[in-house]
Amino acid sequence: MTRDPLLRLEAVSKVFRGGTVGLDDVDLDIGHGEFVTLLGPSGCGKTTSLRVMAGFEAPTSGRVLLEGQDITHLRPYDRPLNTVFQDYALFPHMDVAENVGFGLSLRKLAAGDISRKVAAALDLVGLTEKLHTRVSMLSGGQRQRVALARALVCEPRVLLLDEPLSALDANLREQMQFELKRLQARLGTTFVMVTHDQTEALSISDRIVVLHRGRIEQIASPSELYDAPATRFVADFIGTMNFLDGEILDASAGALRVAAGGMTIEMAQDRDVSLPERGAAVIVCLRPEEIAICSPGSDGAAEAKVISTAFHGPTVRLVAETAGGGVLTIDAPRRNAEVTLTPGASIHVRAVRGLGRLIGRT
Repeated sequence: MTRDPLLRLEAVSKVFRGGTVGLDDVDLDIGHGEFVTLLGPSGCGKTTSLRVMAGFEAPTSGRVLLEGQDITHLRPYDRPLNTVFQDYALFPHMDVAENVGFGLSLRKLAAGDISRKVAAALDLVGLTEKLHTRVSMLSGGQRQRVALARALVCEPRVLLLDEPLSALDANLREQMQFELKRLQARLGTTFVMVTHDQTEALSISDRIVVLHRGRIEQIASPSELYDAPATRFVADFIGTMNFLDGEILDASAGALRVAAGGMTIEMAQDRDVSLPERGAAVIVCLRPEEIAICSPGSDGAAEAKVISTAFHGPTVRLVAETAGGGVLTIDAPRRNAEVTLTPGASIHVRAVRGLGRLIGRT
């Protein structure tokens, strides 16, 4: 028997004063112990969703349920959820211990119990030695850990994170992504995070909710979202994607042959989806790593000219124009044996067999 979700948004809509739609009939189930990320561009509804969960925004319609209990009209401090804000919202006049224990002091716990819980929370985030340090003396990463400890010390059922890593530099941000996931796995607490950073979402989430204009476009694991985007928006938003107008050459159970971008592309066909007719116009999606540089005369290859290159460590990202006028983005091994990868070079490219996907026009 499937366990009921821990947190549910049920037909939630939010219309702000002036008629701006923040959320439009959103249904979302979040399970026990999940790390779920709300992802999308500015104005998509991800922060509004988080604020509705936390109780900082009341939905115009719909309900918020926690283990089946309607908490839609509960005040934020009456909900067993805590929020880590983008700016951490720490008290500068307090030391680390006072900041972490602030919520416990409001609950009138005994001083000894507060001290024990604060020490345990700081041990979780690796800041035991900073117990009596003023927050003004801490680095950005340390302040982020204090904010996490303060949220976790009250043992929330759900921890809500509003772009918690956005103020950190790139190296520290990557380190803290790992720490967040480690902490969540250790505690088994449900984490719901908002971010606009797709790399961050793909790195640490169990599931990702992609929002666009107040509606959910797709909910999926990181790998499914990357490999099988459900809509044109998701395909365009997650990673880099080439969109090619194509025509079906052959269609059979489990396989397709498509002409697109001057190439003949052989790709797998989802057996649960009806086969397109021969000659049908389609849109083909190919990731940059799904296009390979090949020798002239290779099956299904197209000739192209390199327009620009960008260094990406082990790969070079090429922008190339095909003989038919199409533009492709390609990730090629930096030491490619087939051709010199410089602007102006003539190359031949083909789609990697079995990869690529068709997608609708909307």
